[in-house]
Amino acid sequence: MRTISLPYGRSTLDLHVDEEHLEALVETEMGSLEPDPSEEWLVRQALATPLGTPRLSDLARGKRRVVLVTSDHTRAVPSRVTLPPQLAEIRTGNPDAQVTILIATGLHRATTEEEQRRMFGDRIVDEERIVCNDAFDPSQFVDLGTLPSGASFKVNRLVTECDLLICEGLVEPHFFAGFSGGRKSILPGICAEETVKENHSYRAIASPHALTGVLAHNPIHEDMVVAARRVGVAFILNVALNAHKQVIGAWAGDLEQAHAAGVAHVRRCSQCAPVTGDIVITTNGGYPLDQNLYQSPKAVATAEACAGEDGVIVMCCSCVEGMGGGHFAELIQMGTPEEIDAYLSGIPAKRTIPEQWCPQIYARILRKHQMVLVSELDPETVRRCNMIPAASPDEALAIARGIRGRDARVVVIPDGVSVLAVAP
Repeated sequence: MRTISLPYGRSTLDLHVDEEHLEALVETEMGSLEPDPSEEWLVRQALATPLGTPRLSDLARGKRRVVLVTSDHTRAVPSRVTLPPQLAEIRTGNPDAQVTILIATGLHRATTEEEQRRMFGDRIVDEERIVCNDAFDPSQFVDLGTLPSGASFKVNRLVTECDLLICEGLVEPHFFAGFSGGRKSILPGICAEETVKENHSYRAIASPHALTGVLAHNPIHEDMVVAARRVGVAFILNVALNAHKQVIGAWAGDLEQAHAAGVAHVRRCSQCAPVTGDIVITTNGGYPLDQNLYQSPKAVATAEACAGEDGVIVMCCSCVEGMGGGHFAELIQMGTPEEIDAYLSGIPAKRTIPEQWCPQIYARILRKHQMVLVSELDPETVRRCNMIPAASPDEALAIARGIRGRDARVVVIPDGVSVLAVAP
């Protein structure tokens, strides 16, 4: 019997699988890499050797109003490590710079002060100006025309009024934008509700190029790049993390060059050929991405790549904050997967409902695969989401075996978010 530890919330759950039925344990180099020689050194080295731009301290000379866009509480960006050296660089170039840290919430709720203190540390919260983007407050945004897809582009006015715009983020595979990081700090990070919705429309999500690991011809990615260039992002710092959420790579400099370098590294360390199983078990990598069900399709899409035509998917996602959004909760429980997809497919881009992209992706997956969910959600709620509730990974595996048979081949992906399951 093999015991496999699965990330769940801020802890882990144990899964027990007979060795003879374990087809594969999918863990890539990404998860096991260690900071070399340290997280702080990697970040400082990236800042000292930027790609395609001068150092941040040089860019900051003469710049009075500086905006630094960072991620919110749903992302594992280690801002305690990344923000202090960036702030030091800015003030080396201009000690009098007025810095605003703008939290890129997208359509998420505001990041609480407690979460900010955990993410940034007390000193930054106490001494720096921090603003949360609110996609639902029209007064925060200015209209900068349209994007290549025809979507409207309304962005937080703070980035149009500053003298220097910097973004930090995390590079990892993303289930419809190809990869996170880089341009995503702007769109969806600090855009108005309508811009985010149009970028994530049914048609955009349904594109054959809107997939994990795909950037070429991806309409969602292309709009994001244009948005970030239009507001004049001058410098980015992006990092990659291991399974312990430690920095194992950092890239700084030009929006596209630094992001491309990070993508290349993450692709090399996280990509593997899909291994097909009758049952595929995965997680969202624990906290913070498994706080709610809305975030869970990231790993489920990885499991889909390994589940063949009709494999059962087991997802372990704590959902300690519940469903993750009123629109998502309503749509994912409105009917069968076929009914959900039929409803969403009739919604024009300009009328996209917030959060509809995750029910759309779930509908695609659930039409082919039965799914067992280990979570803190009420079992009836799980059933209304067209999923089967389970109290533990072992119970979920037993349920899946009841569907696929005792001899079902099992594939386990402990962190489905960090794995790029596509043929090299």
